[in-house]
Amino acid sequence: MAETATEPVRVWLVERTYGDDELNLVILTYATPDGERYLRKERALTSFTGAKRETTAAIDADPANLGETPPEDREYFADAASRTAEKYDPEETL
Repeated sequence: MAETATEPVRVWLVERTYGDDELNLVILTYATPDGERYLRKERALTSFTGAKRETTAAIDADPANLGETPPEDREYFADAASRTAEKYDPEETL
C-alpha cells in the first residue's frame, strides 16, 4: 500500500512567552485560523552570539506535529490567529 502525502497546514502566531523555569527560553505558539489545532515551538535565546532568530507571522507545519487545542483555548487561539493573518503576510517577521 502506498503512503499518502500530507499537505502542510498554515498556522499563525498567537503567543510568544518566556519560560518560567528557563530564563533563556522563548515559547512560540502557532494555531490554525479556526483555533482547533496548534503547534508549540521552544527556542533558546542566543543573546551573546549575535545571531538573529526571526519569528514569522505564519509557518507551514506538518499536520502530524499539530496538537488538538484544549476547548478553553480555542476561541482565544482562533481570534489571535485571525488577527495575525489579517495584519501580516505569512513571511513577515514579528
